Amino acid sequence: MAKRGFEESLGKYIVPSLCMGCAACVAVCPVGCLEYVDGKPILSGECISCGICSSVCPKYGSPAKEMEKAFFGRERKMDEEFGIYRRVTIARTRNGDIQRFCQDGGVVTSLLLYAFEEGIIDGAIVSGRNEESPLKAYPKLAESAEEIIRSAGTRYTYSPNILLLKDAVARGKRSIGFVGTPCQIQAIRKIQAASLRRYGGIVNFTIGIFCSGCFSYNGLVNELIRKKMGINPEDVEKVNIKGELIVKTLNEGTKTISLKEAKKYLSGCVSSCMDFSAELADISAGGLGLEGWTLTILRSEKGEALFDGAVSKGLLEAKSVSKDSGLWKMLVRLSRRKRRRFMKNITHF
Repeated sequence: MAKRGFEESLGKYIVPSLCMGCAACVAVCPVGCLEYVDGKPILSGECISCGICSSVCPKYGSPAKEMEKAFFGRERKMDEEFGIYRRVTIARTRNGDIQRFCQDGGVVTSLLLYAFEEGIIDGAIVSGRNEESPLKAYPKLAESAEEIIRSAGTRYTYSPNILLLKDAVARGKRSIGFVGTPCQIQAIRKIQAASLRRYGGIVNFTIGIFCSGCFSYNGLVNELIRKKMGINPEDVEKVNIKGELIVKTLNEGTKTISLKEAKKYLSGCVSSCMDFSAELADISAGGLGLEGWTLTILRSEKGEALFDGAVSKGLLEAKSVSKDSGLWKMLVRLSRRKRRRFMKNITHF
């Protein structure tokens, strides 16, 4: 099959119902003819029709079963409704510095810190805080323990973390941890499957964040928090979702608003992805309504070894989750819900 250029392949599908804005195509384009503008790739130079952009797109080709075989050695079983796993646990950090910054249990930050201090990685791609635009997430290459800790917490606007693969290569990183949303984890796996070792080869492990959808920055910050809730975004200390959207301020305590109202400001990518729990990650993590704990799915042998290493060092406290627990049932329910929503909006290439 002849290789097609961007305009003949992905360029036709840069619409809200299809493109998730992961930026994988922009990150790996060998001639730099793509730019990331307003959450989408655009053609800004001469395309050489190499076909690499379509080979790394999470929405283009490579069925989930093929990816599961490639990275886990098998397809999921019928009862693995949230993807292949080895163990499911709840865990929380024992590190006081992480506790001050983390969203829930601090598991993701603890794992990155453990991997960095043990020399398993020499950096981590995460989402960070934007000092100029309150509550706006942006990609960050954390290169120290302090940067890893200060990047803890959840930002509910989209952060195209994959864009920093080029920075990681340029800075000479040899082994990084990658944290991202389900669509970004899918893209990383596509990059690795395409044998683009320049980028995929430096990713030592992936940690996926549970995702029901992200908010547009203007919708969340200006329309919802500033106008409807009457809160100055610069005064917000933390945003969380626990059955409702919770905004904790520096001086005025906590204010809440219903999820029904908040969901009006979700971005278009919510309809283009069917993966709730980052099913292709080495480890998946999310709060799932827990207070002070993180629900953690250990999917790969590498992910399980990383987690057990952090526990053995006393950095994490962990408890097992049983299949008949409410948490397990909620995980299954949310996974089904996202798949159903996707199927209602599905459009095939």
